[in-house]
Amino acid sequence: MSLPAGPWGAWATGLRIRQIGEARATAAALEGMGVSALWMTGGTGDPFDRVTALLEATSSITVATGILSIWELTPAELATRLAGLPTESRSRFLLGLGVSHQQLVDRRTPGRYDRPLTRMREFLDELDRIRPPGAHRPERVLAALGPQMLALAADRAAGAHPYLTTPAHTRTARGRLGDAFLAPTQMALLLPDPDQARQAARRHLAPYLLQPNYRNSWLRQGFTAADLADGGSDRLVDDLVAWGDPAQVVRRASAHLDAGADHVCIQLLDPAGTWADHTIPLDAWGELAGALTT
Repeated sequence: MSLPAGPWGAWATGLRIRQIGEARATAAALEGMGVSALWMTGGTGDPFDRVTALLEATSSITVATGILSIWELTPAELATRLAGLPTESRSRFLLGLGVSHQQLVDRRTPGRYDRPLTRMREFLDELDRIRPPGAHRPERVLAALGPQMLALAADRAAGAHPYLTTPAHTRTARGRLGDAFLAPTQMALLLPDPDQARQAARRHLAPYLLQPNYRNSWLRQGFTAADLADGGSDRLVDDLVAWGDPAQVVRRASAHLDAGADHVCIQLLDPAGTWADHTIPLDAWGELAGALTT
């Protein structure tokens, strides 16, 4: 049951970064609000102690790494950590894998980031090779933006988990994935005022505007270099971040379902924070949860 059973998930860096007690309480609260999956960023290093904590804090929903970088653990290390997940809840774990970004990978080991598509394929080959016969293998999804990684996700994984994409990308991805699982992430702000919403959205988008992987993806999606300049155009901001009252945010997120997504991972942002704060606005989640179930 490692693929989410319902259409709505909660994506939050804070599930990985915040103090473990807070993360456990937040996970339990989000499960009580009716989401079917918790998407915890892979971050740096080994995330599996936190994965175990979130599985223990919940009872029925999927816990996913969205996304664990293939440069953080070797296939052998990952296989060991997968085997060590709690037996009673490991069926609720979904493994999300991605190639991360050159600036982040090379910051610690210059020149390590090389041929990411090939490296992902080799990583999956080795992970499958060393898995003992009969051992539990969780479902896995790949962070796929471009056509080649989407094709690999359809061929070698349960599907794809794109980040910072639009419903138009979801429609294209569905065409490339066939029947495979598709779970895009949708950033969102419960702010009805356009100026306030765009100002807050730009604070959260700022680091992503520096990453070539995302910039290239947005250009493929039809945005221009001008859209990517000076903090992002209103068009870019409005297409990437759903803002408004709860009903408006749900309509925006539902556009991914209409375009072919199986599941939408909502990253609800703190209007007063930035990408670096990693706060999870539970009060806002409470407001949004009611609209998600109507």
